[in-house]
Amino acid sequence: MSTTFLKLIITTCMFLAIMPALFEGAAHAADPRPNILFIISDDLNNDLGTYNNDIMVTPHLDKLAKEGLQFNRAYCQFTLCNPSRSSMLSGLYPIQTEIYGNGTPIRKRFKNIVTMPQLFKNNCYSTARVGKIYHYGVPSQIGTNGLDDPESWDYVHNPKGIDKTKEKEIITLIPEKYGATLSWLSMDGDDKLQTDGLGATETIRLLEQFAQDDTDKPFFLAFGLYRPHTPYVAPHKYFDLYPTDSITVPPIQHPRGPAAAFHRARAEQDNMTNLQGKQAIQAYRASISFMDAKVGRVLDSLDKLGLRDNTIVVFTSDHGYHMGEHGLWQKRSLFEQSARVPLILSTPNQRKRGIQTNSPSELVDLYPTLASLCGLTAPDHAVGIDLSPLLDNPDQSLKPFALTEESVNLNNHKFKGYAIRSDRYRYVEWDEGKKGIQLFDHKNDPEEMKNLAGKPEVKELQATLHKQLTEKLAALKAKNLDKWK
Repeated sequence: MSTTFLKLIITTCMFLAIMPALFEGAAHAADPRPNILFIISDDLNNDLGTYNNDIMVTPHLDKLAKEGLQFNRAYCQFTLCNPSRSSMLSGLYPIQTEIYGNGTPIRKRFKNIVTMPQLFKNNCYSTARVGKIYHYGVPSQIGTNGLDDPESWDYVHNPKGIDKTKEKEIITLIPEKYGATLSWLSMDGDDKLQTDGLGATETIRLLEQFAQDDTDKPFFLAFGLYRPHTPYVAPHKYFDLYPTDSITVPPIQHPRGPAAAFHRARAEQDNMTNLQGKQAIQAYRASISFMDAKVGRVLDSLDKLGLRDNTIVVFTSDHGYHMGEHGLWQKRSLFEQSARVPLILSTPNQRKRGIQTNSPSELVDLYPTLASLCGLTAPDHAVGIDLSPLLDNPDQSLKPFALTEESVNLNNHKFKGYAIRSDRYRYVEWDEGKKGIQLFDHKNDPEEMKNLAGKPEVKELQATLHKQLTEKLAALKAKNLDKWK
């Protein structure tokens, strides 16, 4: 054997020995999978400029909508924080999780569940949470982990700002109650000292860290804002955007319908003065504009760091919110204001931007959608649908309706309410119809003031909607989820 041939064999063997590492490094460096920046606000309705609310000053979210796809008919699956977030992050509907209050973590029901961020973590994404993603009480648990899910994250950060440390200065309808009670404060101090300001700063720091990471490992970064959840706290300049003399409190007008539809009416809210109502609305709007500014800081950083070209951006809320409509304030109804949420999706290399879709969509759809966009397969417990086809064809409708649920305790009797929202109608059954039915035609009655249920002219329509709702609930109940418990 010649010396030259021996050298060739040795060289070849050495190359073969290191070749897997070379390919592994190359594959990692060229990892085509997009990052995800998941941003969720707390208790935010559709009072944004991009949703045709000209009163609102929300330039950053308006800009995001012009860069992506805006969902005009997106709905939560429950009109309370923890049930909604547990549903969204697990891919299960509340009727399946059986989480109806704010005290039960998803792992208590499904210890083997693979949550949305956990799926990405399991597939070599760096996962990080800043602020409120899973539920914890606001403001009582600000600065803590609350009901967080450790299996979902590589890193967590719980900001705590002056809105929490100066809590005693807050104006509230019930003394020393701030979370579930209308409460507000126009505050001194810089934006960056507020909890959401600190959260934005930490999110930006993480983006900078990811941008400098020489492994090019993709990230799933979740930024959970606290505003506009009560107490509505923001610096003075945001309150100045909405002077009270320009605000009108909605008149109390109730559509014909069941008492269950108004089960969340509260005495302290019913007894507010007109000025207090204006101040509450002003503060809610101020909190939205403040929140929008924090989103803007983060998105600006994403652009400056050169990460936008390979990052999916999602913005949404956990549920909608009333500000006096139907005489209701805050959440926990099955009217449009409480069930509908903003949802904006912006993806790299998106061919059509600044587009909108009227396809009924649900928060439970986010799990399979993000998984699909990143080349992953969501586990079979994620029962939503992939919304990504709407990016290319926003005029199509991917599902016939969205489902929203509510639990009621009325006169010491507990029961459920279910609503389906199609492109035109909202149909609601309380206690399987025993406690009332509502039917609204959004083409002719967008404010949901004319309950058509029981009228002869909608008999066939009502029967069709009842059948759709009944079949949907039966299918969800029938799904076998034992392996995830």
